Amino acid sequence: MIEARGISKVYGRGAGAVHALREVDMTLEEGELLGLIGPSGSGKTSLLNILGCLDRPTSGTVLLEGRDLFAMSDRELTRFRATALGFVFQSFNLFELLTAMENIEYPLHLAGIPPAARRQRAAEALEWVGLADKAGRRPDQLSGGEKQRVAIARALVHRPKLVLADEPTANLDSETGARVVSLLCELNQRFDVTFLIATHDQTLLSQLDRVLSIRDGRLREDRT
Repeated sequence: MIEARGISKVYGRGAGAVHALREVDMTLEEGELLGLIGPSGSGKTSLLNILGCLDRPTSGTVLLEGRDLFAMSDRELTRFRATALGFVFQSFNLFELLTAMENIEYPLHLAGIPPAARRQRAAEALEWVGLADKAGRRPDQLSGGEKQRVAIARALVHRPKLVLADEPTANLDSETGARVVSLLCELNQRFDVTFLIATHDQTLLSQLDRVLSIRDGRLREDRT
């Protein structure tokens, strides 16, 4: 479904240039549950940002179902992110003044979905993650695990083709993290959406279809 060809990313110029990614080639199949591991500074976040169209590569390209994403204009990329991609972050990235329901509605608002339909779809997404009774609570009224479940519902509410998750269990205790792992696996199977998850969580790694390893900007391992 998604193919990266020769992705390189260089920050800065001359002697001070930092090569965050070096000729990365990778393929993500529809419905796969993939992990991405590597030490700090290895290029994980740079790769996620490029696959998520949050940053452009210095060279190389990303193809989605044969379409070159970086041949799009910035406006087209913004629209693409809003409709085809979902994001889950280590720090949850919820809007503090919005309720759980309103946070989940936000991607639908960006996609131009009418209010009544947004509300219905957000309510369904809260059901998926077991938080129907927390719809009216703001993030400061939720536990860490509940915040991450809201974030996962928000990432999936518009039925994206790809969900990118950056250390989704890093800020959770082991028991809560295990529940989030189980939820990710369940939703991957339920909706057949592709997940790429950057993680150090061994509980999560053991349940993935494949694990990719990156070091010094190069993909070095692809194991089942």
